[in-house]
Amino acid sequence: MTHPFPPPPIKPLNRLQASDGLLINAERWRSAHEYHRQRQNTHYQSLNQPGVVCGLGVRVIPPPSTVKAEYRDNRWLQIQPGIAIDLAGNVIVVPNTLDFRVATEVPDTEPVTVYLVVSYVDPEQLRRSEQNDLIQETFRVDEKRQKPEALEVELCRIFLQPGPVSLKVPDDVFFPGYDNIDLRYRTQAQARPQAIVHMAQVSHSDPEYSRNFFNLAYLLQAVEPLYPFLRGADEAGQVSLQENLQDYDLLYLTGKQALSLNNFEFEALKSYLDKGGVLLVDVPPDGTALADSIRNVAQQLESSSKPLEELRRNHPLRTKPFLFAALPMVNQQLIQISMRGGIVLVVGDLATAWGPDQALSLSRISIRTAQELGINILQYARRRRQLMGLQQEDYSAQW
Repeated sequence: MTHPFPPPPIKPLNRLQASDGLLINAERWRSAHEYHRQRQNTHYQSLNQPGVVCGLGVRVIPPPSTVKAEYRDNRWLQIQPGIAIDLAGNVIVVPNTLDFRVATEVPDTEPVTVYLVVSYVDPEQLRRSEQNDLIQETFRVDEKRQKPEALEVELCRIFLQPGPVSLKVPDDVFFPGYDNIDLRYRTQAQARPQAIVHMAQVSHSDPEYSRNFFNLAYLLQAVEPLYPFLRGADEAGQVSLQENLQDYDLLYLTGKQALSLNNFEFEALKSYLDKGGVLLVDVPPDGTALADSIRNVAQQLESSSKPLEELRRNHPLRTKPFLFAALPMVNQQLIQISMRGGIVLVVGDLATAWGPDQALSLSRISIRTAQELGINILQYARRRRQLMGLQQEDYSAQW
C-alpha cells in the first residue's frame, strides 16, 4: 500500500570538491547550490509532512469586471496569499490574491468532485526571454478531477452537482454540500508521524463479521490525537483471507461462529503472520465457538496462545504507548487477552467501545480507555512488523 508521505529516495548526495585554483563557472555554482537544496529537502521530507503553512484561503467571489462577458458566471473563486511546502520540501509562495474560474463541466448524470491544487514550479525549467541575476521561484494552480498527486498541495475540493455550476458559501463548513468549497481535507505542514498504520476487516462466512466495521474508523481517527507518533490510515480496508494481506499491519476479525480455513487461506494467513502481520480476533462473550477455533488455528501454526497475565509485565500490549494494569471493561464484562505468534485473541467485544453505541450511552472514559487499548494493539502490530521486516530482504525502502 502506497504511503501518502513516502520517505526521500535512497540516493547519495554529491557535493562539489573545493580546491585551490578551482574555476567556478555557472555549472559548478549550480551544482554547489543544488547539493544544499537536496540536503534541505531530504531533511524536511524525512521529518515533516507537506501541506499549507499559512494563508491560502479560498473564497467565492463575483466574476471580475475585467473578464469577457461569456465568463461572467458563478464559477469564480479567489485564492488568498499564503505559503505551502510540498512533499519534496519545496517552498510554494503565493504572494498575491489570485482569481480563479472553475472550468469543469458536469454531466447531467452524476456529480463530480473537483480538486484545486497548488504546486511548486522550478524557474530553471521555464523558458525565459531575458537573463537576470535573480529569478523568482513560482507556482502553478491546477483544477483536476483526480486526487492530488505527490507534489501537489490541496487547497480545496468542490462536489459539483449535475447541471449548471453555481458556487456558493456552505451553510455549515463542517458539512459542505453541492457546489460548496470544502476545506476539510487540506493538510497542514507539520512534523510527520513515525508511520501510518493500516487496518482491515476480514470477511468470512459468519454473517456478523462486519458488525463492528464502522468502529474501526473511529479507532483509526483517534490514533493521531492520542498518540501523535502514529497515524491511522484514512479508512479501514476489507479483505478476505484469499486476497493479498501484506498491505495491512493489522487484520481485524470478529463474529461468533467457528472459523474454518481451507489450505489456501491457512497458508495465506501463515505467510502474513510470518512476515510480521498481526491478526486481532475480537470475540463477544457468547462467541465461544470462534474463540475455540482461533486457538486451534494457533496450535496448527505451532504457536499456542498464552493469557496476557502470563506474559512479561512490560509487554508492549500492556505498556506502549498507554500503561494498563487491569484491562478495561466493556458492557460490564472484563476484557481478556491471550496471544502468541501474531494472533491476538480478545474476549469481550472490545471494538464495540471504540465508537459511540446506538443509544449514545457509552461514557467518554469507556470509549477513551477502549481506544487507548486499541492503539496499544495497533502500535504492537506496526512495531512487530517493522522489527521482523528489518530482518528480511529489501526492507530498506519501506517506511
